[in-house]
Amino acid sequence: MARVLLVIAGGIAAYKVLEVIRRLRERGHETPVVLTEAGARFVTPLSVGALSNAPVLQDLFDLDREREIGHIRLARSADLVVVAPATADILARMAAGRADDLATATLLATGAPILAAPAMNPHMWNHPATRRNVDRLAEDGVHFIGPEAGEMAERGETGVGRMAEPAAIVEAISRRLAGGGALAGKHILVTSGPTHEAIDPVRYIANRSSGRQGHAIAEAAAAAGARVTLVSGPVTIPAPPGVTLVKVESARQMLAAVEAALPADAAIMTAAVADWHVEAAPHKLKKTGGAPPQLVLSENPDILATVAKGAARPPIVVGFAAETEDVVARAKEKRIRKGCDIILANDVSAGVFGAAHNTVHVVTADGVEDWPRLTKREVAERLVAHLAALMGGG
Repeated sequence: MARVLLVIAGGIAAYKVLEVIRRLRERGHETPVVLTEAGARFVTPLSVGALSNAPVLQDLFDLDREREIGHIRLARSADLVVVAPATADILARMAAGRADDLATATLLATGAPILAAPAMNPHMWNHPATRRNVDRLAEDGVHFIGPEAGEMAERGETGVGRMAEPAAIVEAISRRLAGGGALAGKHILVTSGPTHEAIDPVRYIANRSSGRQGHAIAEAAAAAGARVTLVSGPVTIPAPPGVTLVKVESARQMLAAVEAALPADAAIMTAAVADWHVEAAPHKLKKTGGAPPQLVLSENPDILATVAKGAARPPIVVGFAAETEDVVARAKEKRIRKGCDIILANDVSAGVFGAAHNTVHVVTADGVEDWPRLTKREVAERLVAHLAALMGGG
C-alpha cells in the first residue's frame, strides 16, 4: 500500500479531511500528517493522530526530527502529497516557492506528485491573484480536485469554493496512485465559449455560448490526468483548476492560439465561433438620423476544419454542431465536410446556451449514438471516457 502524506491547512473544511484519512486507512494506506498552525485551529492533533495512527507533525524546528533533516525525509518518503484544504494562503505560498513552515518546506522538497483540494470563499477563489497562483502551480505539475459549487460556511454565501467531498478526494488519490488517470500523459486541447467580433470599440458580433460545456470538458479531461490547454473566448465563468488557460476575443485570435497549442493527442472544438467578422471602425459608430451604417461581413477562419485537415492534426478531432433543425443530418454532413472524427450535435432551438443540461447526438463514421439528457458535467465525463477508450486508456 502507498504512503499518502496529508497537509492540512487552516480552513473550516479541515474537518472533512478526517474522513479522508479514515477512508485511506481502510484501504490500507499509511497517512502521515503535517498540520499547519492555522489548521490546528480547526482540527486537533489528537483527533488527527487517532485516525492516522501516526505522529502529527507541526514544527519545522522540532529539534529531535530536524537533527536528521526530518522534513526532507518526510518529503522523500511519500508516494503522494495531498494538500487539503488547500487555502488561498497555502496556494500562494506554494506558488511563490516559500518554505517558512513545515508544510511548505516539505512541499518544496518533495519529488512526489502533489494533489491539492482547494477550499475558500468564492471571491477569494475568483480573485486574479488566486487564479494566477493556481495556473502557476498547474504549470509546475500540481494536480487539483475541485473546488465545487455550493453554500459556503459564511451565511448567505454561495458559489465555487467548497472543498471536494471526501469520497471524491479519495477517488482522485486512488487514480493518482494508479498512474494518474485514464488520460495520464496525454495533451488535450479544448476550445470554449463564444468569440467576439468587434464592430467598433463598444459593439461586437457574438454567439450566445456561455462556455459551460467546453469548460466542463476541460475540467473532466484534467481530472482524468491529461495536460489540458483551454482556449476560451470571453466568458463569465472561472477556468477549471489544473488547466492552461489561453484567453482570446476573436475567431482569428482563437485560431492562432489553437495552432500555437498544437501538437495535441486530441482536439475538442467546443467553442461557438462567430462565422463572420467586419473590419472594426476605429471610433464608436453614431446615429446620424439617416441610413444605418452598412456592415460588410467577411468569413472567419474555419478553426475546426483547419485543425482537422492540417499538418499537425491530432489523432482525434472532435467538433460540436449547434443546430436548430435537421440536427443529426446536418451533423453528419458537417463531420465529413470538416474532416473530424466525432461530432457532438445538439438542438439549440430550445435555448440550451447557458443551461445546466444538454442532450447530444454523437456522430461518427460508424453511426449515431443518442445520449440521454445529461448535465453538462455528465456529458463532459462521458465524452472523456469515450476518448480514453479510443486512446487505449480506459
